[in-house]
Amino acid sequence: MTTLQDLFTYQLPEHWTPEQALAVQEALEALLAAVWAHYGAQMQQLLAAEQLTDSPQLDLFDFDDSLPF
Repeated sequence: MTTLQDLFTYQLPEHWTPEQALAVQEALEALLAAVWAHYGAQMQQLLAAEQLTDSPQLDLFDFDDSLPF
C-alpha cells in the first residue's frame, strides 16, 4: 500500500512561532479524532484485509505429512 508519506514531501514554514506550530498540531489531532470516530471501524477492516493479503501464512508442513511427534 502506498502511503501519503510516499507520495508527498511537506515543506513546513520556518517562520512559524511555537504557538502556531502547536495550533497546527492541535488542529491535526482534532481532525484525526473526527476521522477515527466516523470511519474507525471501516478503516480497521480495511487494514486487516490488507494485512491478510500482504503477508500470506507460510505452510510449515504439507497436508499429507505425518506429524513429527
